[in-house]
Amino acid sequence: MTTTARAEPAGARSSIQVSQLSSAPLQALFRLSRAFCALYFPATLLMLLYKSQAFSCPPGHLLLDAALLLLMGLLEALRLHLGTKGNLTEAEGPLAASLALTAVSALLAVHFLLRQTLVLWADSALGAARLALHGLEAVLQLVVIAALVR
Repeated sequence: MTTTARAEPAGARSSIQVSQLSSAPLQALFRLSRAFCALYFPATLLMLLYKSQAFSCPPGHLLLDAALLLLMGLLEALRLHLGTKGNLTEAEGPLAASLALTAVSALLAVHFLLRQTLVLWADSALGAARLALHGLEAVLQLVVIAALVR
């Protein structure tokens, strides 16, 4: 008994459709945010140390800013992990959690931009860039979540 295999022509598409709802621009923004965090957190910590030495700021206020910076770093790591995971696996749950953490992280970024004890011009520049990244990521996360829910 012989069997014959039927080969499809080279240009033919199979009947299996692959859904590709993950976003390459969102993934690129997550990578850019990781790189930016490698600059932002050490720079902000160094500026806090500088402020404690060069200016007469209450130590309790600088300690609070340092604690908020640590909290923001932990939230940022979790946010980027969940966002990357949700985008690559096309799961709206992790993306929605990442979006919520983006809002919290943006509020902390606003604190460092406007409300910390002493705001230097470098704080303003880094904070504005951070908020711009968060805004772009939030918009793209909403678009991807909407596409996944459909």
